[in-house]
Amino acid sequence: MTEVKNILVALDLTNIDDTLINYTSFISELLGAEKVYFVHNIKKYEISELFKEELKDLNLDKIIGDELDEKITSTFKSNTPWEVLISEDPYTESLINYISHKYSIDLAILGNKPSGKGSGVVSSKLLRMLKCDLLSIPPTARPEINNIWIGTDFSKPSQEAFQRGVKLKELTSANINLVHVFNVPVQFTPYLVKEEVAPKIETHVREKAAKFLKKLNYKKESDLKIYPGRDASVGEKLLVEAKRDKADMIILSDKGSNAVSALMVGSVTDEVFNQELPAPLWITK
Repeated sequence: MTEVKNILVALDLTNIDDTLINYTSFISELLGAEKVYFVHNIKKYEISELFKEELKDLNLDKIIGDELDEKITSTFKSNTPWEVLISEDPYTESLINYISHKYSIDLAILGNKPSGKGSGVVSSKLLRMLKCDLLSIPPTARPEINNIWIGTDFSKPSQEAFQRGVKLKELTSANINLVHVFNVPVQFTPYLVKEEVAPKIETHVREKAAKFLKKLNYKKESDLKIYPGRDASVGEKLLVEAKRDKADMIILSDKGSNAVSALMVGSVTDEVFNQELPAPLWITK
């Protein structure tokens, strides 16, 4: 598991910036990060022709930089050193990807903006482009971790997600939950009675969970939560139940297996990433 030393935070001068700065202050102190880079991209091409005359003599880089410096200084309480990076690039995702490589970023923090509510398209591209972990923060997030949900299909990539959850548990004494959502494959449903199939799948899942934890040499208490997806998609069910259980950190791997009852296939993680989140979502790479 990669240690988090350098953190990138994408700011866009909207209301969610305050939440991102505040949560980054919390998580950087918790993880003992070495440096935080706050990044804002000025898309000058989006400025209407109507205002170019009024803005031509303004140094937007300095004005925005000073505004962010002031906001971060008043909100960021961590002892972690930080820096503001202002740029002008037509493609925000390319800029963030470039900065991620240049500064050896281990964790990129983004605002949770589902498609249709902001820059969700940019976030989706970053999920595919970035090689570092991602942390998506909803506007309602509070700087605390008490109830960790780790989605798993017991594959090798999901081991990384579990190890990240264990690390956060050690730092916070939070409860840790191993979560699996299953669906009976559609092509088999005409021939199977769900009431008979579900208990067999649950027994199978519990056996896999025991082997999974044994392989990781994890002997401490870990709650196992198993949910049938039924009519909802796996991603929808995961978020509904996480909200009901008041999870304040959800951890998924960006990849998984293609097993019959798998939770973590890439499409599921992508689905969850693009939904309105009830809690911060950490995606391990």
